[in-house]
Parts: sequence; C-alpha cells; structure tokens
Amino acid sequence: MNHLQSWPEPVVPVQSLSENHIRTIPDRYIKPISDRPALKPGSEIDEHLDIPVIDLLNLFGKDRALHDETLRRISSACKDWGFFQAVNHGVSHELMKRTRDAWREFFNLPLESKQQYANSPSTYEGYGSRVGVEKGAILDWSDYFFLNYLPVAERNQSKWPAQPTSCRELVAEYGAQVTKLCERLLKAMSMNLELKEDYLQNAFGGDDVGAGFRAGFYPKCPQPELTLGLSPHSDPGCITLLLPDHDVTGLQVRNNGKWITVKPVPNAFIVNVGDQIQVLSNAIYKSVEHRVIVNSEKDRISLAFFYNPKSDLPVQPAEELVGEDQPALYKPMTFNEYRLYIRMNGPRGKTQIESLKSDGKY
Repeated sequence: MNHLQSWPEPVVPVQSLSENHIRTIPDRYIKPISDRPALKPGSEIDEHLDIPVIDLLNLFGKDRALHDETLRRISSACKDWGFFQAVNHGVSHELMKRTRDAWREFFNLPLESKQQYANSPSTYEGYGSRVGVEKGAILDWSDYFFLNYLPVAERNQSKWPAQPTSCRELVAEYGAQVTKLCERLLKAMSMNLELKEDYLQNAFGGDDVGAGFRAGFYPKCPQPELTLGLSPHSDPGCITLLLPDHDVTGLQVRNNGKWITVKPVPNAFIVNVGDQIQVLSNAIYKSVEHRVIVNSEKDRISLAFFYNPKSDLPVQPAEELVGEDQPALYKPMTFNEYRLYIRMNGPRGKTQIESLKSDGKY
C-alpha cells in the first residue's frame, strides 16, 4: 500500500479555519448543489420522525416475554432502519461523559500539540482532517482522531494522545465496555436471524475481531448550508456504536428517501448496522446511508466505535441464509480489501457494498 503513504495535498485542520473566524468557507469544502444539506426534491428532511429507541435492560434477563420483545424490536430496527438508540446498555454513564470530555479537551489543545499525531492514509491512525486520497476532492468540514483498538496486537498506545493525561486510560476502559456491548448485540442479531447465538461473532473472527475508535470534531461553520461534516456513507464494518454530543444535533439517517435528523437521547448509544452485517445476513439486515450536518453556532463532538471483522477473513453470506429461492447476493471479500476502497475514495454512499453484488441486483 505504498501509494497510500501520504496525502496528495497539504492537510489544513478545519478547526483552525473556524477559529480564524472566516465568513466564507474555502471552495474545497463547498459541496455540489445536489449534495448540499439544504432541501431539494427527492431528498427532503423529515423532522417528525426519529430512529427507534430500544431499552436493552431485558435483552439477557430472566423474563422470557420481555427478552423476546427486546429481540423483536432490535430485529425490526435492523430491517426497517439500520439504526436505533440503545438505553440501559450496561456501559457506565460516568465513563461515557468522562471519555467524551477528554476528547473535547484534546481538540481544544494548541494545534502544534495535536499535529504531533498527524496521520497518513496508510492506516489513518492519528489526528487528521480528510478521508480519501483523491487530489482536488471536495472535503468535509471536520477533524478527527482515529486509533486501532482491536486486535490488541495492533493497539499502539504511544500513538494515542498523551494529553489530557486521562485519555489513554479512558479509551482503554471505554473500549472494553463497548466491546462487551457489541458482543451482546451480535448475539441478539444472530438469534433474530435464526442462527446460533455465537454465529456472527465467530463468522467475524471470534476472539480475533477488529475494532477502531474515531473521535470526530465538527467546528462551527459560517456557511453550514453549503457543506457537510461527513458525506453520505454506510459504515464498512459490522456494528458502529456512536456516542453523540447531546447538546448539538448533527447525525442524519436516510430512510425512504428522506433525511431524518437524529435527536440524541441522554446516555444512549446510537447503534447502526454495518456493511458486513448486510453481507453476512444476505441483505436481511441492511446498512443505511447517513451523514453529518454542521452548525454555525456550536462545535460538536462524537465518539464512534467500529466493531469490525478480522481483517484477513473473507466475509460472505451465511450458508443458512442462502437457498434456491434466496441466492447469495454478495461475493466474499476480506475486510482489508473492503476498507481499502474507502481509504482510497473517501465516503461514497453505498457504492462499495453494491460493488460486491454477485448478480448485479440489489
């Protein structure tokens, strides 16, 4: 992957542009009219809908009826939305707040302190401001810090921020708790697909799964109607757990051709189905396009935990979900091969998952 060792142009942190109090954004952040978040035919914003909220308290409790009802709600959300908000999920609320606060503190450090961790497109690990290596690409209005969490062998804490001093310890503890939540959700999805409860976990690598962590920072923008914090895309992995900023909305999910602005519930995780679940479930569950809008009055921060397959393990539809009346829709591909597309091209809607279709049909 030598061709991914460097960015094609100098990287300018978006936060530095915002803090210079510019009144107009540079051309490289202005989206084509068809991609702007303003209303346009066929892509309206529906403010009256929101993604489902699911209480996970009874997911593995002793009350069979409540357990089954929770499973049913998860299945319905995965089929109809690809997204839901999870409450009573078992992750410490205090830990969630402390971790989010630590990352806000990181992004408020002087630029030279953050640039010690400047990343490259070979791994994306570190501090960055762009995705994709296409020269002259229209960029998103955001900065981020990405790090590898699993497998442990790829976890290099020297690349994690040393400031604030609590950050490394918090990321390790937070990652451990959300990993357990991901494992519980995969069990629920396996049961809903009428597979053995450990099927999805094993299909994605068992104890050797991968996981990445991304702290996203969306600075104030003087012209939010012209740009996006993150362009439309579906997540490439298995499951994403998003801890949003509860004070500022930003995430929008595409449902039936309309953009739905997610209204975060306090202390909830936003859970979404990734492309690998779509592949393995043979499209019973579908990953869904989502994007991030920005705000002229407030900064926004969010923490995304990506639970991914073992990087060199081919993923394909489960044999149990394939038959004469429902042939395999996707060709096998390893996650390493899959994410290379995104590292090269940046977020491009659902073009990558569609490229895997074995018969050219969705």
